[in-house]
Amino acid sequence: MSVFSARSIKVPEWLSNYSKHTAQADIQAGLTGAIITLPQVIAYALIAGMPAEYGLYTAMVATVIAAFMGSSYHLVTGPAAAISIVVMSIASEYATIGSQGYISTVLTLTLLTGIIQLGLGLLRLGALVNFISHTVIVGFTSGAALLIAASQLPAVMGVAKKASETTEPFYHYVWSLVLHPEHIHLASVTVALLTIIIALVIKQWIPRLPYLVIALVAGSLSAFIIDTQHTMDYIGDIPASLPTVSVALIDTSKVSDLFSGAFALAMLGLIEAVTIARSLARKSHQHLSGNREFIGQGAANIGTSLLSGFASSGSFTRSAANYDAGAKTPVASLVMALGLALIVFFLPHLTRYLPAAAVAGCIIVIAYNLFKINEIISIIKASRHDAWVLSLTFFAALLLELQFAIYVGVIFSLVFYLQRTSKPTIIDVAPIIDRPKRPIRNVKRFTADECPQIKIIRIDGSLFFGAVDHIQQHLRKLASSLPSPPKIIVVGKGINFIDIAAIEMLEQEIHRIEVRGGHLLVCSLKGTVLDEMEKNGGLRKLGKARFCETPEEAIEIMMHEADSSICQHCTKRIFKECASKPTPIEPVVTHIS
Repeated sequence: MSVFSARSIKVPEWLSNYSKHTAQADIQAGLTGAIITLPQVIAYALIAGMPAEYGLYTAMVATVIAAFMGSSYHLVTGPAAAISIVVMSIASEYATIGSQGYISTVLTLTLLTGIIQLGLGLLRLGALVNFISHTVIVGFTSGAALLIAASQLPAVMGVAKKASETTEPFYHYVWSLVLHPEHIHLASVTVALLTIIIALVIKQWIPRLPYLVIALVAGSLSAFIIDTQHTMDYIGDIPASLPTVSVALIDTSKVSDLFSGAFALAMLGLIEAVTIARSLARKSHQHLSGNREFIGQGAANIGTSLLSGFASSGSFTRSAANYDAGAKTPVASLVMALGLALIVFFLPHLTRYLPAAAVAGCIIVIAYNLFKINEIISIIKASRHDAWVLSLTFFAALLLELQFAIYVGVIFSLVFYLQRTSKPTIIDVAPIIDRPKRPIRNVKRFTADECPQIKIIRIDGSLFFGAVDHIQQHLRKLASSLPSPPKIIVVGKGINFIDIAAIEMLEQEIHRIEVRGGHLLVCSLKGTVLDEMEKNGGLRKLGKARFCETPEEAIEIMMHEADSSICQHCTKRIFKECASKPTPIEPVVTHIS
């Protein structure tokens, strides 16, 4: 079937049931979203090192395309904090922030990101996002949050209009301010702190209100009162124009240089979007298509790159607000974009008196929201391996080029995963004799007795090339510890597959045990595992007679080979077959007169 099938294109099912009530809900949610979106997208544009109007253009274009090309009714796509700082991190390597070359680089990066995402969606590779764990995302966003907050220090201190206009490390400014505190602009610091405090208080106590909008208004009013001499930096007017075609600015000569960063950016954007869409779908009981979300995100980024925008993804804040405001269909996103367009076209002077320090304060609040301390603590408590992945990704985000932090996290996640899977759990099991059906259970957990001749183990984990050495060493150690000839039963109900390398290992160990006159039987394998072994010749190679359906069948075979002399002195009697063996000899007691 072609990847360009009709199923790859979204069919708006909601149109058939669209009503006046639905339209009213969508319009209300869309207008509410436009008000919330305005300060956020301006802030994210500054984080990305782009002019403020590019944030608005991105929100207008990406929001509409992703809403109608994707499958989620509530996901709002547009500028996002983590995406924006990765854009800046990648593009600043090839051009000076603020230059025309930088804008060209960002547009090229966005186009390449969209093509990668669209290609993955058309190839139906939606499962790729599963290879980047939640732990990696938490570590990455936590590191990015610190970088975002630190990058705004110059604007907060009043030593630069916005931190993204410079390429110096943030600690350069911190150190220079320590040495020269007279450079700190107190009015800027006051406005930034007031903005931060108001935003956090409203978010904590009245979360339904647009706290960033209120904080920006309060910051602007405080600047009007404090900055009577107009010594502070302001964002200034935004052009009173809608997005324009920017194809001529795309620089195809940089494609090979930007590909690695674009791939990391594409994966990060897809993970954010799909994760947010899934969380909202659980609330709305909507069915999602991961592949269509890939297509929607890819189309959105391609569209924004051609219409003066930068890379975008799903926004949790705006998506959650869209859902909470009562949005029913993607029409709410269209209304949101139209609302932004009206603001840009009719109120271009709205940002003229918007202090850079107040915007920096809002960005710091956004960064604070990204830093999920509760998730970090729970991950550290849950698993030592996850704690390592979190830490390595976090410090990679701080110390390396930001896009490579994702690769570091993914690589170490896979390393630790392979390390765990390469050592399947091997448990000693035995029948529980005080239960009627004598179920096979964990010896240590149930303090069960074991047969001195027949050893039963259960393997929980797949038998593949990475686990061969671990299992082989255990079988050899086990065989050498048993009385000759060794008799081993492997319960395989926890085995998901057995590859060729594992089949060869089992063949070696069966031969080694049988040379000593013993036996190794495998029982309780899943039907799918047996079917696969039938196809790859594993059953024929190992011999079907060595595979039993149940542990009881394997025990019965082994008991026929049991040494009666050992049974005669055994008091365990854990198998049903033990009743047919000689009874234990009573010790002779001699009385000395």
